Amino acid sequence: MMIKKIWDKVMNREVISYLFFGVLTTLVNWAVYAGMVKTGIDYRIATAAAWVVSVLFAFIVNKIFVFQSYDLHLGFVMKEIVSFTACRAASGVMEMVFMVMMVSWLNMDEYVSKVLVSIVVVIVNYVFSKLFIFRKSEEKPL
Repeated sequence: MMIKKIWDKVMNREVISYLFFGVLTTLVNWAVYAGMVKTGIDYRIATAAAWVVSVLFAFIVNKIFVFQSYDLHLGFVMKEIVSFTACRAASGVMEMVFMVMMVSWLNMDEYVSKVLVSIVVVIVNYVFSKLFIFRKSEEKPL
């Protein structure tokens, strides 16, 4: 019974929609990357463009559908998007560091490492979004 209560508390509308839109964000990233590479664009440019497009997509769906932050005043939205982008850049750096540590230093399989690191990054991105970017005005930051 205790496990069901914990499960019900953790798996709420917000978390489920965050995971759903996270999958869509990943698909957007892959589609932009693949489309650009197929047209002959260098993979480095394609990677950067795919990151920008997917972060913008993630910002929009997280703002509207996941965290239901409907304030559209320009100053407020700019503050959110700058915070969102900075947090995604920070988690991207964290992802790179963890991958290097696990693959190069600990000699772990790169695909196992990618899965484990991705789980951590998803959790970190959710926490950043929930506590620092899209928090409701009555919620207090940590």
